[in-house]
Amino acid sequence: MSTSPQELEAAFWKALKSDRTVMLGLEGIEDGHTRPMTAMIEGDEGGPVWFFTSVDNAMVQQLGSGHRAIAAFAAKDHDLFASVRGTLVLDTDRAVVDRLWNPFIAAWYEGGKDDPKLALLRLDPDQAEIWKNGSSLLAGLKLLLGRDPKRDYADKVAKVNLA
Repeated sequence: MSTSPQELEAAFWKALKSDRTVMLGLEGIEDGHTRPMTAMIEGDEGGPVWFFTSVDNAMVQQLGSGHRAIAAFAAKDHDLFASVRGTLVLDTDRAVVDRLWNPFIAAWYEGGKDDPKLALLRLDPDQAEIWKNGSSLLAGLKLLLGRDPKRDYADKVAKVNLA
């Protein structure tokens, strides 16, 4: 079954909205060190991607006015993977904080929405490579029967422009 880049992109946004955890890092900073962050998106698909964090987070301190970032994502069922690049900025917009605030976020901030340590990061994604997991029992069976599983996998990966 063929998968278009548009279908992969839609599957990515749906999985990210559901699963939320990405490994986020700044390009060229801390030797590419990434850290787990909870991604929040509004709407059905498309950025920006928001991350609640603390002003004393090392990434926030090294961010400056904005920086290129990379986020690695794996869906919980390991059916979809993505590498997303974009620009990360500190954008503690009170209207966005109000829209995204929930009890899980509140548990991290003693001062609530007015906690002086609260920081909100905005990732404006502009490109991604998305993979649909091609490994399966069926792919293994095809290999045993002498068929090339790479041929079936070719349409399960796409580079997409997210800007």
